[in-house]
Amino acid sequence: MLYSEVLTCPPGNCMPAKKAKKPDFETALKELEKLLDNMESGELSLEESLKAFEQGVKLTAQCQKALSEAEQKVKILTEKNLEVDFITADQNTDE
Repeated sequence: MLYSEVLTCPPGNCMPAKKAKKPDFETALKELEKLLDNMESGELSLEESLKAFEQGVKLTAQCQKALSEAEQKVKILTEKNLEVDFITADQNTDE
């Protein structure tokens, strides 16, 4: 068990609390769009607007992280593909 896990301990049964699963990129983006629509409607109280803004910041960070990870994967795959293309082209000129 990790030290960062929170324990919930009913009498006789001590188990780690389940962590909430972070939404995938598409889900987070949809949630962000809904939050934005709600905030733009002008019907939220100041407290609700602040909570929505805080949630929006978290969702934005999740989306940015997912995009950054995807960009890194594309970069790695592209570089590998260029190396293969270079080796193949070099082998064809040797013949």
